[in-house]
Amino acid sequence: MDYNKVAKDVIAAVGRDNLVAVAHCATRLRLVLKDDSKVDQVALDQHEDVKGTFKASGQYQVIIGPGDVNFVYAELIKETGLKEVSTDDLKQIAASDQKFNPIMALIKLLSDIFVPIIPALVAGGLLMALRNFLTSEGLFGPQSIEQTFPAIQGVSEMIQLMSAAPFMFLPILVGISAAKRFGANQFLGASIGMIMTTPALGGGEVFWDIFGLQVAQTSYIYQVIPVLAAVWVLSILEKFFHKHLPAAVDFTFTPLLSVMITGFLTFTVIGPVMLLVSNGITNGIVWLYNTTGFLGMTVFGGTYSLIVMTGLHQSFPAIETQLLTAFNENGAGYGDFIFVVASMANVAQGAATLAVWFLTKDSKTKGLTSSAAVSAFLGITEPALFGVNLKYRFPFFCALAGSAVGAAVAGLTHVIAVSLGAAGFLGFLSINASSIPMYIVCELIAFAVAFALTFTYGKTKAAAVFAAEAEPVTPVAETPVQESEVVMSESVEETLVSPLSGEVVALENVNDPVFSSGAMGKGLAVKPSEGVVYAPADAEVTIAFETGHAYGLKTASGAEILIHIGIDTVSMEGDGFEKLVVAGDRVTAGTPIAKFDASKIVAAGLDDTTMVIVTNTADFAAVEALASATVAHGDAFIKVAK
Repeated sequence: MDYNKVAKDVIAAVGRDNLVAVAHCATRLRLVLKDDSKVDQVALDQHEDVKGTFKASGQYQVIIGPGDVNFVYAELIKETGLKEVSTDDLKQIAASDQKFNPIMALIKLLSDIFVPIIPALVAGGLLMALRNFLTSEGLFGPQSIEQTFPAIQGVSEMIQLMSAAPFMFLPILVGISAAKRFGANQFLGASIGMIMTTPALGGGEVFWDIFGLQVAQTSYIYQVIPVLAAVWVLSILEKFFHKHLPAAVDFTFTPLLSVMITGFLTFTVIGPVMLLVSNGITNGIVWLYNTTGFLGMTVFGGTYSLIVMTGLHQSFPAIETQLLTAFNENGAGYGDFIFVVASMANVAQGAATLAVWFLTKDSKTKGLTSSAAVSAFLGITEPALFGVNLKYRFPFFCALAGSAVGAAVAGLTHVIAVSLGAAGFLGFLSINASSIPMYIVCELIAFAVAFALTFTYGKTKAAAVFAAEAEPVTPVAETPVQESEVVMSESVEETLVSPLSGEVVALENVNDPVFSSGAMGKGLAVKPSEGVVYAPADAEVTIAFETGHAYGLKTASGAEILIHIGIDTVSMEGDGFEKLVVAGDRVTAGTPIAKFDASKIVAAGLDDTTMVIVTNTADFAAVEALASATVAHGDAFIKVAK
């Protein structure tokens, strides 16, 4: 890579006079611009050394890649004469022109709390869907499967118990996640959730007499907003007592006083008030659905993928759980229509990506579109959105149209979900049994419209784009060789072991489009359970960032590995990170290369999910994930093969 040329090309594309400030992290240039509309996006999209671009938090980010971005940054500083700033300084510069938006802040807060517990909700939702499948009459005949085969009744009842538990005791899950987000002790957060859901509560018609004050023994099972408020109060009290109590009594009395005061406030003030707010929100959403009908569903379907681009959709489970509770427990409302819209949007984006597979002649793009389309059909659209559809633009808008049409038909026929699940073709498991046939029809409509519009536009208006991608074939004259000159190359395989212990996270589920889109390459991520990072193979350390948050290694097979600890942790400027290696060191698999303090990452409001990426994925015939669920460091993690 010619770093000076890349720097000049980036400057030319964004505009020299348009640059306000620039910094970089492990993978990308981070620019603050005066006017984003002046960027020559086409030039950057077509640049062979630029892996992608996107905008977030007031920064225009240009993905270059590990090991190269720092050199490009140095050349860019040299060419522009701009002052070097840290990523934290850059954030302040970017935020200086942006006003605080309390609604956006609330949405981000809900996203941070609910993303970690989504797997539990999905598991419970799919089990609930399976229970509905077994007990719904009229699905395969006048009787349900359970009635037809009474022997499975016990299994069905056990599934019912398992499916209800994550939702019934949702306050405990929310309490754990919210406590982590608010900087409180997670086990105290869980305790508040348990207090609010204990079976010992007598219900809203039973009261405690506390010095003449009648306090209702209301149970807050299935609730979200009351426990969020309660744990927020807990966090304030815990921090207060930690700060003011002497060390000799802090360990004992801080938990006692924090839980006792929070518990009393929860049943007297916080719970009753927040329950009214929660019911009001649910009733308002149901009213909006009733009032706008299929027109509202059309607009929602046509804009859902725009919401996904911002990441705001991560806050929807908080609303969906309220809708499902109201419908399944109280018979109120019409169930979860958000899930239906999400399914239409995901399938439409996948269909548009699949159309690009038929249109493109570029082998790299074909490989990306095939996997991204399948991922979208199963409910994960980030690779399709950021890796394909937004790159060409028109497939994205064609998918919006397909999603709008599918959602409109779903609105007209009142297709609703009765549980959470995978928002895609498998989403029928979560749909009310009587609506499943129509749900499938709506999915097919969304698919057909998005695919047809994308393919037609790609064959006509955008034909030149794909023609330019056609790989030129240069005839090569055959040169006779002696038999002794022929060298048989053996296939090379290498297994990388996990560099951390923790919960495995699919790369497309990572909350950073640079990684989730696959722009940096294939790999896996880990939600760490301990703060030590180990070498995943015998390798040479090629990069060890001064901040200690990112490392590059090159293995014997030629695999170039990026280990990125946390998301946006470069802004911590090394606080909480300890480097154990430097560039040029040779390490063996299992050698500790870094330590980090996860509590400091969380306290900074950041995500400690750690990405392990094969950045030169294109050099390998296969990069295969070997791990799932949980791993210990040293377990088989990723296999690369040439």
